[in-house]
Amino acid sequence: MTSPIRDVSDTAFWIAYHRKLESERSDALFHDPFAGRLAGERGRQISEAMPTSRVVAWTVALRTRIIDEFLEFAINAGVDTVLSLGAGLDARPYRMKLPASLRWVEADYPQILEYKETQLQADEPCCRLERVKIDLADREARRQLFARINAQSKGILVLTEGVVPYLDNDHVASLADDLFATSQARFWILDYFSAEAQKYRQRGRINRAMQNAPFKFAPGDWLDFFKRHGWRMKDIRYFSDEAELLGRPFPAPGHLRLLMAVARLWLSPERQETMRRFAGYALLERSDSASS
Repeated sequence: MTSPIRDVSDTAFWIAYHRKLESERSDALFHDPFAGRLAGERGRQISEAMPTSRVVAWTVALRTRIIDEFLEFAINAGVDTVLSLGAGLDARPYRMKLPASLRWVEADYPQILEYKETQLQADEPCCRLERVKIDLADREARRQLFARINAQSKGILVLTEGVVPYLDNDHVASLADDLFATSQARFWILDYFSAEAQKYRQRGRINRAMQNAPFKFAPGDWLDFFKRHGWRMKDIRYFSDEAELLGRPFPAPGHLRLLMAVARLWLSPERQETMRRFAGYALLERSDSASS
C-alpha cells in the first residue's frame, strides 16, 4: 500500500480537512471557518485515500472539543500564554473567544507556518499571536525558545495536539524534562492512549497507511511515564465517554455497533474499563504545582 501521507507535516492538512467537515455538520461540536482554506485540496486528497478517515473524523471532532474546553479552563485558572508546539494548521487563535491580552505562540516547521501565514494573512487573530519557525527536534533551539517564553510569561499552557505519538520515548522524555524546567509552564495538553491502544496501532491497515509518519511513542504505563518526568494528571477525557455524552457513537456500521454492544455484556468489569479508557486527551500539571 502506498501511503498518501508523505511525512508528518501532511497530517496537518488531513486533520484540518476533518475540522472543515465537522464544521459543516448541523450538529457540529465546534465551528472552524478557516479549516477548509487551510486544508486545501491536499487535505481532501489525503482524507479520501486513507482507509481510517471515518474514525479519524470522529476522533478529531471529539479531541477538538476536549482541547477547547481544557484551554478555557487553563485561561480561567490564570494562564497568560499558550505555547502550541507542532501547531500545524490549528486556527484556535482566530476562531475561539480568547482574551485579547492572551499571548499565543505557535512553533512548527518553517514550511508549515509560512503556508499558514499566506492563507490567513487577511485575517486578524483574537489574541496576541506569535509564530516561531523551528525544528523542535533541535533541543538547544527548543530550550532557547522555552527560556525566552518563560521569562515573558506568568503562566504557560503547553499544547501538543497530535504531536507526542510521532516521537519516540527518548524524545518525549527530553521534551517533558525541558518543559518541567520551564518554571512558568503550569499545564500541558496532549494525546493519551493506553497500552492496549499502542498495540492496536501497530496492526494492519492503520500501520501501513501511516508508514511515512509512524507512531513511535510506546511508554507502556502512560501515566507513570509522565509522572517520572515531573507531570501529573489534572484531568483526562476518554473518547468513549465524550462520545456518549455528546451523542457521537463510534462510526461503525449499525450491525457492528450492535455486535459490539452485545459483546460488552460478556466482558468482565475490568475489560470493560480497559475499553473505556482506550484513548483520549489529558491535561497534565507540573508535580510541584500548588494548584488543586
